[in-house]
Amino acid sequence: MTTKGFIFDLDGVIVDTAKYHFMAWNDLANSLGIAFSEAQNEQLKGVSRVDSLKKILDWGNITLTDQEFASRMTSKNQEYLSYIEQMNESEILPGVLNALLYIQSKGHLIGLGSASKNARLILEKVGLISHFDCIIDGTDVTRAKPDPEVFLKAAGALRLNPDHCIVFEDAAAGIQAANAANMISIGIGNEEFLFEADLVLSGMKEIDESMIDTLVRSNSKSEFKKHKQLFK
Repeated sequence: MTTKGFIFDLDGVIVDTAKYHFMAWNDLANSLGIAFSEAQNEQLKGVSRVDSLKKILDWGNITLTDQEFASRMTSKNQEYLSYIEQMNESEILPGVLNALLYIQSKGHLIGLGSASKNARLILEKVGLISHFDCIIDGTDVTRAKPDPEVFLKAAGALRLNPDHCIVFEDAAAGIQAANAANMISIGIGNEEFLFEADLVLSGMKEIDESMIDTLVRSNSKSEFKKHKQLFK
């Protein structure tokens, strides 16, 4: 049996830290007189902190000095960290732990591929860090999703070929990155935003043992697409 790598995004897949990002970005935007919506927040999923602030400034047609830009980023992150410092295992999304345990029981590898620079802290807070064979986060990459760097580095850390990896993502940019890496892409969330994924599920709670077994048996993206109707 070929060993497979299951690579997970963090925010919106394993835990719902997106709500904390929204609260912090919303406060920052409002302090600059910029209206900020949940739809705009969707566009920031999987995007680095620097590029997220650039998008917000573009929406408000505002320019900041380099010093003010850095200060705003720091303030946003401090507010976000104040939220995640209070996280615990109750914030693990339904279905995540069962999936991790089953994947491990079958001898496959688990990686994290996230833009978050706080990924390790979050995994420690919710008690999941020991389940991951590698963690590639915002401190390890120079190019943000949809560039496939984060997932290719995760595959490298797992010592697997990219086409032996399956990615779980809740952001359009992340799905594009997984596809660019030639990995099976599983979208977690709204199909309206994740239509480029090989399969879209409403949440990790939809993933059962038979689905994981099918993912393991699929030796390519095209082969998986032949099987995905089984999950409808």
